[in-house]
Amino acid sequence: MAEGGDRTEQTPPPRALDAIDRDILRILQSDGRASIRSVAERVHVSRANAYARINRLIDDGVIRGFSARVDHERAGQGASAYITLKIVQNSWRTVREQLEALPGAAHIALVSGDFDVLLLVHTPDNRTLRELVLTRLQSIPEVLSTRTLLVFEETDLDPVPDSGRPSRPSHTLPSPDADQL
Repeated sequence: MAEGGDRTEQTPPPRALDAIDRDILRILQSDGRASIRSVAERVHVSRANAYARINRLIDDGVIRGFSARVDHERAGQGASAYITLKIVQNSWRTVREQLEALPGAAHIALVSGDFDVLLLVHTPDNRTLRELVLTRLQSIPEVLSTRTLLVFEETDLDPVPDSGRPSRPSHTLPSPDADQL
């Protein structure tokens, strides 16, 4: 089994979240483009309080970022696969750095069980996927073996929208304008 996955960056210790923080997280998971004003109104706090709470959640590392949910097939990435890897013991950090640089790598996890790493990739087609596995992955000296699981269909599970309206793709949190504070 590979070594622990702690990153070297220093993060503050976990802070207990109150009900308002949890509501803010639920709203932003459902709609990452929600304005500060909208978030404040929905959790019944001032805009300044909502803005401060969101910034604290970001600073504390609770919110790691904002992104768009992508339909990979429509974006020209029609082949997806989960790839399991067995790696040399104590090589996790080295392998992780090389996996992060792979084109199409979407998720990397150090796991327990019959294999050490689970990698999700999106590629334009099966030929590119084959090349990625046979040329790129299997040439990493610390990778002992791989197994590729093709994804035939996938469904992203969205958080339950709090307002009954459909979720929109997440993007970036707008910076507060003077009228939002």
